[in-house]
Parts: sequence; structure tokens; C-alpha cells
Amino acid sequence: MRVLITGATGLIGSRIVKELHAGGIPVNYLTTSKDKIEDSENYRGFYWNPKEGEIDKKAFEGVLAIINLAGASIAKRWTKSYKKTILESRTSSANLLYKTLQEIDHSVQHLISASGISIYPNSKVKMYTEENTQVDDTFLAEVVVAWEAAADQFKNLGIRVAKVRTGVVLSEEDGALSKMVKPIEYGVGAPLGSGRQWISWIHLNDICCIYYHILQNGLEGVFNAVAANPVTNQKMTQKIAKEVGKSLWLPNVPSFMLKLILGEMAILVLEGQLVSCKKIEKTGYEFQYVNIETALRDLI
Repeated sequence: MRVLITGATGLIGSRIVKELHAGGIPVNYLTTSKDKIEDSENYRGFYWNPKEGEIDKKAFEGVLAIINLAGASIAKRWTKSYKKTILESRTSSANLLYKTLQEIDHSVQHLISASGISIYPNSKVKMYTEENTQVDDTFLAEVVVAWEAAADQFKNLGIRVAKVRTGVVLSEEDGALSKMVKPIEYGVGAPLGSGRQWISWIHLNDICCIYYHILQNGLEGVFNAVAANPVTNQKMTQKIAKEVGKSLWLPNVPSFMLKLILGEMAILVLEGQLVSCKKIEKTGYEFQYVNIETALRDLI
């Protein structure tokens, strides 16, 4: 088996590559930077430019599965133009892959696409499963709907499609956790808004292993990729403070202040979803990190 990955040099993609190589699976990857192209027996790079519809069709040779992680970061300020970039970076990349597969002879049987739990409405009491059809009215939910629709079209080619609705990924590298840890280390950390908003989190190791699990078992459909025990923003803040040996003395950061600073992006920290992982567990996946305490101990 050979796997084609988009976003292979990113936080999640690079770890998935390591998982695949550990399992003896060679990887082709698509990159928009010609400087990042490598060529070895188990790791081959190919150029593409989804904006311009350019792609090296040799990238699909011998490929049985595609893992599509391509998408612009949502952590940059949401100007009108950047919101367009966020949306189009996800749909144009999937559309280019789909269009190319229509034009060539290929052996692709499985598409595993990144997605997000932000499709679910903000709630402090309702637990969401993959069966829920309610969709939030936010920009991020709009992005996820379009993202998943772009993935679903691959079914028209007889390809199995899996969509991985990812929660807040915790990593020792750059990401959500580092942004939470830094102010606490400096002694100015505090819960955000009410502090009661849910954070459905997942350790970086688990999200990468879930992709590998879906690939190895040929799974299709929607899967929530979150740990079994979500925590509130307040509890997360308290657990991080305990782990770094700092006390919390400031009052909660007011919601209006975060909205002034972040604009529409404030929903990333002020809203959250309580999300279930039962479906992926029923397929036989066993989480390495179930509790926030063990995850933080490993990462901080």
C-alpha cells in the first residue's frame, strides 16, 4: 500500500507520516512549495497548486488511499478575504484531487478527509454524536459543511470516504495548548468568558493513530476524533496551572474584551461543543490519552 497525503508537513500530517512509515507504508505527498519536495523510496514529494488547478499526476501512481489534510489555518484573524481563503483552501484542494482522479487511471480506493467538530452547535449541556444532524450557524460550521461535501463527491468514483471531525488538538509543539500555557506560565492566566464552555480535546498521538486506524480497517463515514473526557475551559486552565506550578489569581477574561480583540474569531475560545467518541471506540480504537491530566503531564 502507498498513501498520498496533503498537508504532510504540518503538525498532524508529519506525525501521520511517521506512523505510516513505522507500519512499513510508503508515502507520496503533495506540497505547494517546490523547496519541500523530497524523493526517497518511502517518501516522495510532488508539486501542486490548488489555487491554479496545477497538480503533478505522478503523485497518484501506486496510491491506494488519500489522506487529505489541506487547509489554511483558522488561527489567523478572520478578515473577509482570509475567511474566503480558509473556505477555498479546503474545498479547492479536494476538488482538484477529485477532478484529477476523474481524468487518470488510478488505484485509489479510500479517501480520509480532515473535518471539524465545529459543525455542531455550541452547547453546555448536549452531547453530540455523529448521528446529530443539527448544524451551527457560525462561519466555521459553514466551512465544515462545504469541506465534507467536497469529500463526499469521491463516493461518485466508488471510493470509500471517511471524515474525521477533529476536536482541539493538544501538542507540545505550536498549537492551542501552547497558547493556553504561556499566559499561565507568566502568571497572568485566567479562564475565558464564563469558563463553562466545553473543550473537546484530543492528544496529538491519538489523532494521528485514529487516521492510521481508519486506514488499516478501511473505515468509512463520519468519526468524531476527541478524547472520552472533555473539560470546560475553566477546568483546563486550572489543570494547566497545576501542571506548571502556577496559581490563578486573575478574574475570568470578560467575553466582550475577547470579542474586541479577536472579533468573530472569539468563538474559538468562547464557544465549544460537548462531543462523543463512542463511535470510533466501537470500531476497536483504544485511546492512549483519556484524561486531561495524563495528556498534560505528557505534553508540558
